[in-house]
This record gives sequence, structure tokens and C-alpha cells, in this order.
Amino acid sequence: MADKDQPDDLERRRADLEKALAYRRPAKQDGGEGKTKGDMAGAAQALRLSSEFIAGVGVGAALGWFIDHFAGTSPWGLIIFLLLGFGAGVLNVLRSAGLVAEFGIRSSDDARDPEKK
Repeated sequence: MADKDQPDDLERRRADLEKALAYRRPAKQDGGEGKTKGDMAGAAQALRLSSEFIAGVGVGAALGWFIDHFAGTSPWGLIIFLLLGFGAGVLNVLRSAGLVAEFGIRSSDDARDPEKK
């Protein structure tokens, strides 16, 4: 008798699991254009992040070169500001990617934790 009830119980549990997974699974986009939009969004974000990094390094190098040119401290201004620009570029990329909060803004995890206040 137990063998007869087991398949029904298994089917019920499988159906419950499918419902729970369907509830948590993100909605799929219809049509074949969803993959192209996702690829283009990823490419756009990659272009934005790389331009953030290149801009930081470029501005740092330009400032260093100008300081060296007018102060006569070649190559130290370029080296120092190139390294500062590299750090600023990495920080800009992390901020744009959402991995580091903006200065003065608490992250959502800190705001929810009452012990950190």
C-alpha cells in the first residue's frame, strides 16, 4: 500500500518544487531579440567601464605631464599622477559597477543592520 502512495507524493512534491522555482526564476524575454539586447547591454556597460578607467589614467597622466613641464620635475610628476590616475580609474570602475558606494552614502547593507549604526 505504501508503494501506491509514494508516486502520488513524489508527483505532488515535484509540482510544488516546479512552482517554487518558477516563482524565483526571472521572467524570460520572448522572441530571439532578447539575447541580442542582453549582449548589447553587456557591451555597452563594458565600453562605459573601460572608458571610465581610461579617462582616469589619461587625466592623471596629463596632469603629471603639465606639472613636469611647468615645474621642471620630470619624470616624477608624470609617474606620481599616472599612479594616482590609475587608482582613480579603478575606483571609478568599481563605483560604476556598483561594488563601492559613493562617498558619504551608506550602503544598503549598513542601513539595514542596526548594530552598525
